[in-house]
Amino acid sequence: MFRFAVAVVCVWSLCGQTKPSPQDLLKQAVTLQQQGKLEEAIRDYDLFLDMYPDASAVRSNLGAALVGVGRYGQAIDQYKRSLESRPDAGVRMNLALAYYKAAQYKDAARELTTLHNADAANTRAVMLLADCDLRQGENKKTIELLTPLSVGKPGDLGVAYLLGTALARDGQAERSRQVISPILSNGDSAEARLLMGTTKFSAHQFQAAIEDLSKAAEMNPNLPDVFAYYGLALFSTGDMKGSRKAFQTALTHDANNFDANLHLGLMLRQDENYDSALAYLRRAAAVRPSDLATQYQIALVMLATGKIDDARNGLEAIVKAAPKFTEAHVSLATVYYREKRKEDGNRERTIVQKLNAESQAKEPGAKLSSGAATAQ
Repeated sequence: MFRFAVAVVCVWSLCGQTKPSPQDLLKQAVTLQQQGKLEEAIRDYDLFLDMYPDASAVRSNLGAALVGVGRYGQAIDQYKRSLESRPDAGVRMNLALAYYKAAQYKDAARELTTLHNADAANTRAVMLLADCDLRQGENKKTIELLTPLSVGKPGDLGVAYLLGTALARDGQAERSRQVISPILSNGDSAEARLLMGTTKFSAHQFQAAIEDLSKAAEMNPNLPDVFAYYGLALFSTGDMKGSRKAFQTALTHDANNFDANLHLGLMLRQDENYDSALAYLRRAAAVRPSDLATQYQIALVMLATGKIDDARNGLEAIVKAAPKFTEAHVSLATVYYREKRKEDGNRERTIVQKLNAESQAKEPGAKLSSGAATAQ
């Protein structure tokens, strides 16, 4: 970067121009940023920071300009360096927002938790943290965060929407209806239809959910998650063609939608289109790194494409984290048998038989896990 600054000075000299002072350079960068000329502003901020690398506020400005052109990774680096020089709640919020826009929800949640712990009255931090938890499938965390806020702000539709969604996804249909009643009483809207649809979906009323979700998508196709949930409802009724189309539409609005990526990956794996399946599944895993269903689908792709070591490592990690994940034990037994590790395969098959027996004892008549492993 220093060499670049020297080169620019040489160009100024050749053109007969006077090198601007640092103050003029900074003023110009701010003006360019205000005018929306972000790439030029970034260039001038970089030159200024070559001379004054500890200028925390300027580094934060650079982060904002980088976010504006979608360079989230570089923006995150700048915000982190700014915080190292001078802790500041505003910069930390901007860092959280950069993580959020980059779909790094776990990292965003970490920064927002720090803000929330320092200032419990920071409603913006609470709402964004709740949204991050919701996007990671942490419904109970969202409910815990927003329940006190819903008491303090009973008429806040934003709080009602997020809390109602979390309750619906957590299977608390009746409480969800109570929370979202202010939205429903506000007249027919895409938001109300989406909430009713997700509530019905969570109650396994899939056909009724489809009616509400299709209406929500028609009223506001840009509503977050509307096509993803529509796809899930269609998927649950066996409409694979319709669900695939809905998931693809969801990804045109949000390329990092977890459910759309996971289910498209699953369907492509079933179609034996493994390369495309893996691309979707890895994107889903990036959004929710700890989601075992996604890790399992990736392991199945590895198994199907002959990457046995990767499949085994993935499946062993899954059964360690979730010892009662029957299907993972089935697939792991298959891997062991392919590796001629008969003793290990037999052990996994015994675990499968035990888990199936436990399942039958709890739910008489339940089917055995499909795809029971046999020695190969």
